[in-house]
Amino acid sequence: MPGEFALLDLLKQIRDLIRRWWSEFTLQTKLMAAATLMVSLLMSGLTFWAVNSIQQDARVNDTRFGSDLGLLLAANVSPLVGENDLTELARFTSRFYSSTSSVRYMLYADADGEIFFGIPFSQSEVQNSLTIRRRMQLPENYNTNLDYPLVRQHLTPDGEVTDVFVPLNHNGKYLGVLAIGTNPNPTVGTSSHLTRDVTIAVFVSIWVMVILGAVFNALQITKPIKELLLGVKNIATGNFKQRIDLPFGGELGELILSFNEMAERLERYEEQNIEELTAEKAKLETLVSTIADGAVLLDTNMNVVLVNPTARHLFGWDHNAEVNGHNVLHYLPDPIRTALNQPLHEITRADVSPETLRDREESEFCINIPEPTNRTVRILLNTVLDQSRASVKGIAITVQDITRETELNEAKSQFISNVSHELRTPLFNIKSFIETLHEYGEDLSEAERREFLDTANRETDRLTRLVNDVLDLSKLESNKRYHFDGVYLTQPIEQTLRTHQLNARDKGIELIQDIDPELPAVLGNYDLLLQVLNNLLGNSLKFTQAGGKVAIRAYALNAQPSSHVPSTQVRVEISDTGIGIDPEDQDAIFDRFFRVENRVHTLEGTGLGLSIVRNIIAKHNSRMHLISEVGVGTTFWFDLAIFQPEPLQVTEVASGIGSQTATLNPIGADTAGQPALPSSAEVSTLP
Repeated sequence: MPGEFALLDLLKQIRDLIRRWWSEFTLQTKLMAAATLMVSLLMSGLTFWAVNSIQQDARVNDTRFGSDLGLLLAANVSPLVGENDLTELARFTSRFYSSTSSVRYMLYADADGEIFFGIPFSQSEVQNSLTIRRRMQLPENYNTNLDYPLVRQHLTPDGEVTDVFVPLNHNGKYLGVLAIGTNPNPTVGTSSHLTRDVTIAVFVSIWVMVILGAVFNALQITKPIKELLLGVKNIATGNFKQRIDLPFGGELGELILSFNEMAERLERYEEQNIEELTAEKAKLETLVSTIADGAVLLDTNMNVVLVNPTARHLFGWDHNAEVNGHNVLHYLPDPIRTALNQPLHEITRADVSPETLRDREESEFCINIPEPTNRTVRILLNTVLDQSRASVKGIAITVQDITRETELNEAKSQFISNVSHELRTPLFNIKSFIETLHEYGEDLSEAERREFLDTANRETDRLTRLVNDVLDLSKLESNKRYHFDGVYLTQPIEQTLRTHQLNARDKGIELIQDIDPELPAVLGNYDLLLQVLNNLLGNSLKFTQAGGKVAIRAYALNAQPSSHVPSTQVRVEISDTGIGIDPEDQDAIFDRFFRVENRVHTLEGTGLGLSIVRNIIAKHNSRMHLISEVGVGTTFWFDLAIFQPEPLQVTEVASGIGSQTATLNPIGADTAGQPALPSSAEVSTLP
């Protein structure tokens, strides 16, 4: 068993070796070998057929010769055997054997098959013939009643012999059998050997010619074909600089020349395409880099192909960080990676169906990013499909910063909620008092009915003020254009003081006016500035107790007597000795519906006055500022640009004003450039 396994392994190795050896040949060599094998087999078959036909003819001739010779000899020896004349039989047989070179042997056997005479014979056989009995073994198909001889052929150490068995009959009596052995025709044998040799020579010549043809083919045809094959492979890989330089003429030379021309044209075409693609890529990258939204392009493996600066800024990626060619999930902020992980894997899955792709062709996500800066972004996933829309070629991620939009929506919702709340309170009060008057008016006294009507009237005025403030704020926050011209602040300040003079007198508050007599005109809108002064002065009167002071100051900045630099701005201040504003409330004092009284007292108000003031001052390219101390007072101030007769580009100059150091100066202090507040000591000495 181990020997059989070893033999099987050896045969398997030989088979694999032959298979590898055969696989190394080119198709042309394999076809040539197959054709040669077919021609060789055909020639071998023809040769075998020819030799076999010649041998068959030779056998037929030998059989006929032996049969005729046997019949002739049997006709001559049958009488001698019948008369038992063995001497004459021996003499005749010897003469016949000697005169015929083609006879190998001659044997005579009686009817029982016992051999009584044979030629050739040796002396020892003659001496032993009396003691040794020999018997002829006749063929099984031999019939003594046949009139024709039985012929067969067999091989001996001395060559092929034709055996002829002829029955001996005399006067109708079967006497025995005559066996003759004859040699084949030597001419036929020689012809057969010659044919075999010629066939072998032809077979060898065919293979020699094939081998010589293969060598010639390798030298003259295979080499340029291999060069062409190598050139075509290089062209297929994009190496259009490939050229073939072989000195061949004819059709092969034309083929090489055509190949070189094709490679040259492809090289020029590639250079043109590269230039065009480079230009288009530059245009695309420029376009992508200049769009306001972030853009990221991914391949099917979620690797970054293209990213613009906006996306880098929104995702907090360093501009020098190399993210191209890397998986985008490794670089996205944690909230975005958590939201996009599953959708991206579903889109890029290999077994995703076209229906799923079409359903997920565009997906939207709103995500809050706390780092590096707190912002809200909208992520749009767009799948890039092939022409048949059956497979994904890439993924486009669009990133939009909607932080401002989210804040505006939240502010809008808060504004609507606050307006609804502010409108509900006066409406509820008006409805309550009117229902009471309607149902119980006859039971109420005249004083009670008048009090109810006064309350409803005040709530109606409050509601009117709220609606007007909302409308004013809406106009200011819209894109409405206002006409700006030269305005002398003395006029709106005096008009504001006259408007609030009675209210201040009723509350026992002193109004102070401190205006530079040489105050220049400012660039502004008279009605808007009048509204600012009214709102600020009204707030000061509202939050100042009886006996307090409210002052309005207006002066040119840097207007010092020793300074020769002309002034460019005018500062307006409104100071009071009121309750003041806590530091934690000062940042939100200009927000809509924010009212300090919600925390310290219950004075009425819409909470929109300071928000309107801030928007009006912003229209004048300036900013509102305040300084306040609880129990001491509050000062609001803003700066306006001086009006120039020539057209002047108005710019925002308030950016540096807020950084000026403000000190609490008493009302009436002559300190230019510093907002003034009444001191607590001065307030205590007021009557």
